[in-house]
Amino acid sequence: MKKSKSPKKHIDVYSIVNERIIQHLEKGVIPWRQPWTNSGHPKNLITGKNYRGINVMLLSSLHYAQNYFLTFKQVKELGGKVKEGEKSCPVIYWNWIEKENSQEQTKVPFLRYYNVFNISQCEDIPQDKLPAIIEKQNDPIKACEDIISNMPNRPDIRHNKHRAYYSPTEDYINVPDAKTFIDSASYYSTLFHELVHSSGHSSRLNRIEIMGNNSFGSKQYAQEELTAEIGACYLKSHSGIPIENLGNNAAYINNWLGKLKDDKKFIIHASAQAQRATDYILNVQNKEIDLKTLNEPYLTSDNILESRMAQLESRRNKSIYTPLEME
Repeated sequence: MKKSKSPKKHIDVYSIVNERIIQHLEKGVIPWRQPWTNSGHPKNLITGKNYRGINVMLLSSLHYAQNYFLTFKQVKELGGKVKEGEKSCPVIYWNWIEKENSQEQTKVPFLRYYNVFNISQCEDIPQDKLPAIIEKQNDPIKACEDIISNMPNRPDIRHNKHRAYYSPTEDYINVPDAKTFIDSASYYSTLFHELVHSSGHSSRLNRIEIMGNNSFGSKQYAQEELTAEIGACYLKSHSGIPIENLGNNAAYINNWLGKLKDDKKFIIHASAQAQRATDYILNVQNKEIDLKTLNEPYLTSDNILESRMAQLESRRNKSIYTPLEME
């Protein structure tokens, strides 16, 4: 008599990612604000492909000297092995499942994951297969200016007030003059934050979190702030600016920690929106899943109705979007 196969245990990818992020936040560490550029943008050693979205922070927060990763199979193919006791890190990606109804066949996106190891967790890999440690020679300030000047449909950037904000109604960014900042990196960090906000304008990505007149402390306000924070870190990673650690941002951490515990999709959605904003600002064309198809299912009908009403109200009142940390 054949033994019946036990059903496969359902793996909740959202929970896997959330648990890792919460572990960092409960220690007072914001994983998307780490010095990623010291070790480069995370990528696969064999394919050379950059990891994207939330995978950037998941892998970068591990603090390896070099951000090159391999699957277990790839390690074996190179003739190496994973060191005893080493633990892998999940990499998530979107896949599709076909669903049929009475009228048509549709494809529905869902999350999957696989595990990778950093090259420092491996041994016996031939030396000629490993990357050389090369210090960055590019001027980070020039790299930042290139990102800003090459952004398509870029909003007007003004330096009129001692405040940093983005106005979605008038579609302009205001930041204090560069000479008023502690250093150039701080100036570009603030400007990148506002550029990510501006990417949500209706003439660009039309992000519901930026176009709605959301009140301070609301879920959508927090969602947009988190998107801008992560997106700014992505841009700094691309431009070569070190991402500073935070020592006095307990309120920020507690706010996000509460949102993550209430909604396990919160961080996934924000990081995906941040990646999409970064792609837009960098003028990168990619064929990955279009997040426009994910916006509406993520929001409840009450969220959508509230946002639509807020948009109508915003036509009566001038709306200025100011990041939490600048007030």
